[in-house]
Amino acid sequence: MAKKKLAGTAAVRVLKAAGVDFIPHTYKYEARGGTAVSSRALGVDEHTVIKTLVMETAAGDPLVVLMHGDAQVSTKSLARHLGVKAVSPCDPHVAQRHSGYTVGGTSPFGLRKEMPVYAQRTIEAMERIFINGGRRGFLVELSPHVLGAVLEVEWVDVATG
Repeated sequence: MAKKKLAGTAAVRVLKAAGVDFIPHTYKYEARGGTAVSSRALGVDEHTVIKTLVMETAAGDPLVVLMHGDAQVSTKSLARHLGVKAVSPCDPHVAQRHSGYTVGGTSPFGLRKEMPVYAQRTIEAMERIFINGGRRGFLVELSPHVLGAVLEVEWVDVATG
């Protein structure tokens, strides 16, 4: 029964409709635990867990950034890349309104509102990644090439450090 419930997410519907091979993984979600919790629960390197961040420009235009779980987004580098004054994370309620997902369960697949998606370039070189499947405590394991095949992704270098 849990399998049926997970299959009902917008992200899973998009992946299935695109014919994408993926492996679903569930874990016990912890508020504010982030990718450290999911990577530990699944026994994988936190670098392979990709977080989906809903951000906005100073003008209020929403966008999605995909970043390694153990890295941070340089909002200054991203703003410079976009040619805007500033980029910052969305308020959780605003992020939910744009994405259609509860914060902690945001997937780049099946977003409510069409938004540009920017992904850290080093993700593309990985063999497998774990990314949110559209619900808290639910990740899907897949090839990072799926990101470019299913989403209109722009590969960028915006990790700090």
